[in-house]
Amino acid sequence: MPQTIAVLDFGSQYTQVIARRVRECNVYSKIYHYSTPASELKKDGVCGIILSGGPSSVYSPNAPMPDKALFDLGVPVLGICYGIHLMAVILGGEVVRGQQREYGLGTLEIKSESALFKGVPAKSRVWNSHGDKLLKMPAGYRVVASSENSEFAAIEDEQRRFYGIQFHPEVFHSEYGVEIIRNFLMGICSCVGDWSMANYVDYAVAKIREQVGDKHVILGLSGGVDSSVAAALIHKAIGKQLTCVFVDNGLCRKNEVAAVEKLFKDNFKMDLRTARAEKVFLDALAGVTEPEAKRKIIGKVFIDVFDEEVKRIGDVDFLAQGTLYPDVIESVPIENNPASLIKSHHNVGGLPEKMKLKLLEPLRELFKDEVRKLGRELGLPDSVIWRQPFPGPGLAVRCIGEIRKDYLDILREADAILLEVIKAATDENGKSWYSKVWQSFCVFLPVKTVGVMGDERTYDFVIAIRIVESVDAMTADWARIPYDILARASSRIINEVKGVNRVVYDISSKPPATIEWE
Repeated sequence: MPQTIAVLDFGSQYTQVIARRVRECNVYSKIYHYSTPASELKKDGVCGIILSGGPSSVYSPNAPMPDKALFDLGVPVLGICYGIHLMAVILGGEVVRGQQREYGLGTLEIKSESALFKGVPAKSRVWNSHGDKLLKMPAGYRVVASSENSEFAAIEDEQRRFYGIQFHPEVFHSEYGVEIIRNFLMGICSCVGDWSMANYVDYAVAKIREQVGDKHVILGLSGGVDSSVAAALIHKAIGKQLTCVFVDNGLCRKNEVAAVEKLFKDNFKMDLRTARAEKVFLDALAGVTEPEAKRKIIGKVFIDVFDEEVKRIGDVDFLAQGTLYPDVIESVPIENNPASLIKSHHNVGGLPEKMKLKLLEPLRELFKDEVRKLGRELGLPDSVIWRQPFPGPGLAVRCIGEIRKDYLDILREADAILLEVIKAATDENGKSWYSKVWQSFCVFLPVKTVGVMGDERTYDFVIAIRIVESVDAMTADWARIPYDILARASSRIINEVKGVNRVVYDISSKPPATIEWE
């Protein structure tokens, strides 16, 4: 098992960013729920703990609190923002509501030498986002740095290796944030910094073998990056103990089924079976318009179809899924996590008891860019590794309102044209726009508008084009695609797809919008 830094999540929007920054320093990080017992952290052999920020005040009635025993584990602890407040109140300090909220850029002024700030200038710009502030340090601590609105912007107990900072080093706006995190990892936690995706493969393979033993695994293969990498990783670990099932649910992109069958049957020689279930899904979705209801129906039918496949296969113990960390953080209900539920994912969470299968999610702690690196290590072709993300519920979340086969057929054709145009278009450096952006897809709007084609009046549907730039799907911005490319896509869609007479471009960012429309 690699050296691990535990990141305790108290609901901060930056928790996943902290984990990423640690991994960018070639140290493995794992995000834990804030209530994780210290005994579990000890069992996992963590070599350091980072307490994330969070939206709560430590004095709120339902403020998330960690197991206090984590301060007795003998490993370094770094408290960030809400984390420094927790550290203070648990260890005997005092926190008060600040007279004014400190939000945005501020100046950090280092008062004395500290291993945490090695190589950091005496003054630097940092990003703040807090209302409460430290009033009294716990015994054994000393002030290391201050800011305009906080005398205790950074404190430390060097003997116990406990550190608290009021600002957010993990965000881009903090000038020397990465250096501060690296100092904590290397200089204080004594991390070697030898974690990479190459040795993660060995770790993940060993972990899968330990979890699965001699049992059989079934995996839902969609052809997307996540499920494809999960399939390749599990296949490397247990070979013929894995059976992959591709569910043809009628919600796939054009020619999706044939492409998946060719890749995994021909190239990887996997046991791949295709469940033809389009009618089952479309019948279940008939007349349903509410987005969450559609997702839940798709999830339920997906499990029912899988249950039938399990019965055909026989002896199956595990269901494998390509769940990633952004799926998890967006799908955890508020009563279990201080972050709010954004939307449900049909591939996140428990399974019905009737299915009697255990979950195997080997990618659960990874981000999309890390999954792509893992895919390359496993020998997957670039066409799969660099495929843009595709939602688990498929085209159902890109077909607004009621799901009908004729609507899906229109959407499929329009989407295929857009992808063809985007893949062929290049920037001034000759790079494909498809590889430059995070996602590019069409959305079917069940709205008819008046148009003119030839000399005749038309009354047809609208297609929206959605193209966004992102790193990990937690935030996204609409892509500034050259007008001529958009014009080419619009012209072809209107001319080649029967039933469409208008194309619009979505210029919403996430937040406040989500990437998918539903």
